[in-house]
Amino acid sequence: MRKLKTTELNRLSVEDFQQVTKNPIRLVLDNIRSHHNVGSIFRTSDALAIEGIDLCGYTPVPPHREIHKTALGATQSVQWEHFSSTLERVQQLKALGYSVFALEQTEDSTLLDQLNSIDHLPIAVVLGNEVSGVDQEVINACKGVIEIPQMGTKHSFNVSVSTGILLWEMVKPLLKK
Repeated sequence: MRKLKTTELNRLSVEDFQQVTKNPIRLVLDNIRSHHNVGSIFRTSDALAIEGIDLCGYTPVPPHREIHKTALGATQSVQWEHFSSTLERVQQLKALGYSVFALEQTEDSTLLDQLNSIDHLPIAVVLGNEVSGVDQEVINACKGVIEIPQMGTKHSFNVSVSTGILLWEMVKPLLKK
């Protein structure tokens, strides 16, 4: 096996990426604190051709050098908007026909491996603050809650790690279509 060179990866230009059909998945970032987490979420969203990201509340917005460190240019390719209120954005998305879920640990949550994203397209998922998670009022406004099964002592992933796990599981069934 030979490692591929960067020139062999067939990377799209930003202009070409913007023309590609995106996976009908939106991320709603609810008061994320870390610029690095935001940048990482942009980069993962680019890699999996996600429709867009909604940056809500005090979530940092591009351009910012700390976001750029981890996004590596994905803030130019992934569509994004800022909204002052996560709850208002969730209500707007619902009115636009999105199935809106929170990624959180709650009573009666649906484990990620038991959710068929195809049944809920277009879909938006709210990701919460690194310390306090998704606000309860926002959870109440969602169609449901998705939970990533965890078996260790922490029962907590970094929000950017959670995003990678979530998006891969949601995109996998779309690849088979």
